[in-house]
Amino acid sequence: MNDLDMDFLLGTDDDDDRSRRRGRSNAGRARKRGRRRRRRRNRGGFLAPMLAVIILLGIFGGGAYYGYQWLNDVMVPDDFVGKGTGEVVVEVRQGASAAEVAALLEKEGIVASARAFTNAADAAGKSGSLQPGEYKMRKRMAAAEAVTLLDPSKRLLAKITIREGLRVSQILAELSKQTKIPVREFEAAAKALDLPRAAKGKLEGYAFPATYEITPKMTPTEILTRMVDRYGAAAEQAGMQEAAKDLRLTQHQLLTIASIVQAESGRASDMPKVARVIYNRLAQKPPMRLQMDSTTMYGLNKFGIAASNAELKSESPYNTYQIDGLPPGPISNPGDHAIQAALNPADGGWLYFVTTDPKQGITKFTTNYNEFLQFKGEFEKNYQGG
Repeated sequence: MNDLDMDFLLGTDDDDDRSRRRGRSNAGRARKRGRRRRRRRNRGGFLAPMLAVIILLGIFGGGAYYGYQWLNDVMVPDDFVGKGTGEVVVEVRQGASAAEVAALLEKEGIVASARAFTNAADAAGKSGSLQPGEYKMRKRMAAAEAVTLLDPSKRLLAKITIREGLRVSQILAELSKQTKIPVREFEAAAKALDLPRAAKGKLEGYAFPATYEITPKMTPTEILTRMVDRYGAAAEQAGMQEAAKDLRLTQHQLLTIASIVQAESGRASDMPKVARVIYNRLAQKPPMRLQMDSTTMYGLNKFGIAASNAELKSESPYNTYQIDGLPPGPISNPGDHAIQAALNPADGGWLYFVTTDPKQGITKFTTNYNEFLQFKGEFEKNYQGG
């Protein structure tokens, strides 16, 4: 075996050198690969936090945007522009707050948002001055425009004045004329009202004469109920219940006397005297018949101040020429003056009176029958001449 073979089998220094060089080369390559991996890891470690920051910024940025939008909606609520279009009637109910009115307007499509209306009302100083009633408005109005249309002076109201002494039939006809509601609907409503038992379902006397504010949506029942309620307030204020007890009458009888006083008096100043004549006649022993033309004509469903001889013989329970005492109920709807006269009759012994001059409203009173006949002649002369 030669040296070469021995070198091959045992290895030589050159082989060792080559092995060491290869090892160093492999180690170098490994170190390079490690550095590259570390650089990639370092780059990945840097990118991950960066991506997290970007994502967080996006989240916070989006939240801030939507937060801004929310705040903007709160601070600057939706609102229409301009005076609106069309027409709609809105009812503000008694005791409604500005917030409740705002919600109603938004629901009806009048304003874009309730918040816009309350802001506009606050800015105009109107939040606490919204008055109940009905108002004519428009759809899709700017909130500020809506506030101006809810001014109390712009409520939809019809003022109807009912004069003292009208009969129910006349009152219902006037209400029908003013409201454009058929009179038959008022007649039906009048029969279904909650009246005192003594009225026996008849409205006569209980429809108090006054000026009433009527809204377009009010029903005949609501209108007539308001008149009855107004009578109740007037009766309570006048003390009718207590006065009736003192006079040993029912309140219904006292109202009946007031209605006769209203119908028979030419002037308000004569009413206490007319009341006294009624009381004096009722106090006679036996009672003296009232003999009032006004009651007789009412029983015949006629109008006039002087009944004919044939009419004076009618069998109506309202013919006080034929019956004793008071008729069964009022013959008109008396006002405050007549009620006060019935409660506080003048002092005097009169048993007769005649409105001698109907045009001038001149009424003369006497205790003497012959003087009464003289007054009656004056009336006939003036009445026929008129």
